[in-house]
Amino acid sequence: MLARRVRAKAEARLEKVCPLRLSRYFLPVLKETPGDAQVVSHQLMLRAGMIRQTAAGIYAWLPLGLRVLSKIEQIVREEQDRAGAIEVLMPTIQSAELWKQSGRYEAYGPEMLRIIDRHDREMLFSPTAEELFTVIFQNGARSYRDLPRNLYQIQWKFRDEVRPRFGVLRGREFLMKDAYSFDLDFAGARHSYNRMFIAYLRTFARMGLHAIPMRADTGPIGGDLSHEFIVLAPTGESDVFYHENWEKGRDTSHIDADDATALEAYIDGLNADYAATDEKRDAAAEAQAGDALKQSRGIEVGQVFYFGDKYTKAMGVTVQGSDGQPVTPLMGSYGIGVSRLMGAIIEACHDKDGIIWPEAVAPYKVALINLRVDDAACAAAADGLYARLTAAGVEVLYDDRDERGGAKFATADLIGLPWQLVVGPKGIAAGVVELKRRGGEKQELAIDAAVERLTA
Repeated sequence: MLARRVRAKAEARLEKVCPLRLSRYFLPVLKETPGDAQVVSHQLMLRAGMIRQTAAGIYAWLPLGLRVLSKIEQIVREEQDRAGAIEVLMPTIQSAELWKQSGRYEAYGPEMLRIIDRHDREMLFSPTAEELFTVIFQNGARSYRDLPRNLYQIQWKFRDEVRPRFGVLRGREFLMKDAYSFDLDFAGARHSYNRMFIAYLRTFARMGLHAIPMRADTGPIGGDLSHEFIVLAPTGESDVFYHENWEKGRDTSHIDADDATALEAYIDGLNADYAATDEKRDAAAEAQAGDALKQSRGIEVGQVFYFGDKYTKAMGVTVQGSDGQPVTPLMGSYGIGVSRLMGAIIEACHDKDGIIWPEAVAPYKVALINLRVDDAACAAAADGLYARLTAAGVEVLYDDRDERGGAKFATADLIGLPWQLVVGPKGIAAGVVELKRRGGEKQELAIDAAVERLTA
């Protein structure tokens, strides 16, 4: 009876400071690994209650997963804005006529989901959007004064993979950032390409990832210049050969994206640290890197393309040049797999107990664990910690469930929040709490010291 009264009082206090508790949260964690999940990221996203499959290669995003997806999306958005790109939002359903103008409607293949509407018009679910962006640009640009421009969106795409697998790493529906640049000449187009190149390095570095740019085939997008960005992960999809310098990471803070000469010099420096993903280039990589050549596994998370006038010429797009003559703009396109990044981060950041989120993309920063919810002193201390941390802008997930401590620790390790703040009767009696870094050190601290550490 006393325990129930103590818990009821704690819950009443908590309602005022914590309307969203783990006991009220939707977090359907799984104890066992689903048999159809082949890779670590798929296993952990299912077990941690982040996603649920609704059809082959199509997933529902649950609260915890959606928070991470939103964090990744925001970092991508901030770096695109920083690079001078302008955000728009296009429809997911496109007219087949646009793709027929560019010549890609039949060439794209069975991965494109083709639709006939009730008026017998041919439509499609967008796998990419070069044609649509080209038309939108044409409608809004008339002269050289309207260039350069880079437009981007973060939008859901669909590719009808014949064998969707590996969870969000190779699904059919996925969230993607796609950007499209328009320039008057090659020098301007290459400058736009380089700006996106640097923006990508910054984007992945902010997420705690080592992403290596590698020369790539252009595929159905077209053109003759492309780089894909590969995240090193022991459980990655493909073999990667790279110079050991890439293991040190890259500082891009000093790069002026508007200084074309500095950009070219920086890109040339990166190219000297050779990297390759296909067998045709392995011998060249070994010859160039020598003993510094390393091999790992990797996951593609983004790709940049320059394809000149492939789409603008096919679709009759011109602007008036400075001499009054028509000019066909040159284009590039730039994709980042936003939902795919989530799987790649987990592949690179996990241990036997679960996910280890880099702080920038973690759904919450701190797992606040009350070991004895029926203890008045523990409840008061945990409530107070939650109030102080949230007031300081720290994102906290408060485990107030009536569960054993082992179950709470297992959940915290599985979902991978960067910090665990543990409140227990013995510690509170001694005036301390336990602060543990996920996958790292732990220490006992006075409550004020723990708050100071987490808000520093």
